Amino acid sequence: MVIIGIFPTFAVVMDNQQEIFPIVDEDGKVTGSATRGECHNGSKLLHPVVHLHVFNSRGDIYLQRRPDWKDIQPGKWDTAVGGHVDYGESPEEALCREVSEELGITGFSPTLIDKYVFESQRERELVYVNRTVYDGEIHPSAEELDGGRFWTMQEIREAMGKNILTPNFESEFKRCFAKELDAKYALFFDIDGTLVNFKSHEIPAYPSQSQRP
Repeated sequence: MVIIGIFPTFAVVMDNQQEIFPIVDEDGKVTGSATRGECHNGSKLLHPVVHLHVFNSRGDIYLQRRPDWKDIQPGKWDTAVGGHVDYGESPEEALCREVSEELGITGFSPTLIDKYVFESQRERELVYVNRTVYDGEIHPSAEELDGGRFWTMQEIREAMGKNILTPNFESEFKRCFAKELDAKYALFFDIDGTLVNFKSHEIPAYPSQSQRP
């Protein structure tokens, strides 16, 4: 991110188009490098990114709101953490860096659940998908994000296809969590992070999102 101008009430910011990304094959092997601008101009140069889906023990999922200055999908709700792997950096190192920078979280245990190629009109990414269960404090970066909150599965279902969530998040969530999204179940996690499903009528009532502390 770079600041390109400052006005009385706000700063104009944008992504650094000269940032260097690795170019990889579909196995993740580095074959070259290119700038952010080159990767996002429709060239379809395959570059790696890391995603982290953050659930709490109630089964809600945390989403970030993308700032309006982002060059891709501004103003939409997206995966809790998503970022590019820098040139010379491993996906694991990139994930730890992005989680710390975007959410202020350092103590978490990620699980890699998928790796796939995502393609849009502007870019082509090799996506490393991770998930974690986290009930601690989250401090979204004021510079990187426009806030964030936990969403229930019902809220996710209702927002699908309404231009509220990023297409990338929608397709990835359906790909990785289709069973949980389609079933009329609530998501709960055991103490070790194991996903457990309970029928809704067996689950004790919890306060609504607006009533939670």
